[in-house]
Amino acid sequence: MLNNILANFYERDIRKLIEEINLFKNEENIWRTAGSVKNSCGNLVLHIIGGMNYLIGTTLAQTKYVRNREQEFIQKNIDRNELVEQLEALILMINQTLNALTAEQMEAEYPIFFDKPKTSVTYVLVQLLVHLNYHLGQVNYLRRVLE
Repeated sequence: MLNNILANFYERDIRKLIEEINLFKNEENIWRTAGSVKNSCGNLVLHIIGGMNYLIGTTLAQTKYVRNREQEFIQKNIDRNELVEQLEALILMINQTLNALTAEQMEAEYPIFFDKPKTSVTYVLVQLLVHLNYHLGQVNYLRRVLE
């Protein structure tokens, strides 16, 4: 049951992220920063895509996604449509993965170290959702500052 609720929240918030990216009037601003902000909205989106594909996809769904965390913050000027396509694919993967988990799998130990020893899958999924929301807020704020 919780797995289905979490899947719905992930989809809702990734769709909000897609909306934020599509709200940019000037696509170049997706890759800009302002003031002391070090990460562009585009790089935050790449970070979310990379993190979720690895921590949910590879680790729970065995998708074999290979993460390059450093590149998430270095790559620039990826087309807005490509970012949106990757976010849409992320929604599909997360929905399929989370909706297939049993109650026992949700309470099982997460397969790799995350945050602290012996955390449950549920703990990690909640932490990742909170992290997604943190970055969603950053993207929203930076978009409004830049435009």
